[in-house]
Amino acid sequence: MERRTLLKTGGVVVSAAVVAACSSGGDAAPVDEPSAATPEDAQAGATTSSGSPLASAGDVPVGGGVIIAEPAIVVTQPTAGEYKAFVAICPHQGCLVSEVVDNEIICPCHGSRFSASDGAVLEGPSRQGLSPAGVAVEGGSVVLS
Repeated sequence: MERRTLLKTGGVVVSAAVVAACSSGGDAAPVDEPSAATPEDAQAGATTSSGSPLASAGDVPVGGGVIIAEPAIVVTQPTAGEYKAFVAICPHQGCLVSEVVDNEIICPCHGSRFSASDGAVLEGPSRQGLSPAGVAVEGGSVVLS
């Protein structure tokens, strides 16, 4: 084998190994793993569970929120008495959002931040906001509507 061919082949193998190592990050699962939900899956689950209690209204802090894993919904309270909900799967790579702080919904995978008021992107890399989910307060519970 020629030295030039050997170096090209070795470079491809090393490049592939570097890409594989760099692509595995964080604890959250990317979209292409079988166990990860897509935003469409989460929205489908949200619409079939209409009326199901998600959280106690008293557990959702003003300026903060509560993340429900199943269905993947984040419930926020941007201002006192105003409850909003969004699909809790980041559109960028399919990670479950991790927290709501100072009216910002945060994705732990790559740092995308979304508005707790309307789900809009505040900081990327996500280019798309969180999909809204309808909620109402019934009997002290936040439920899907």
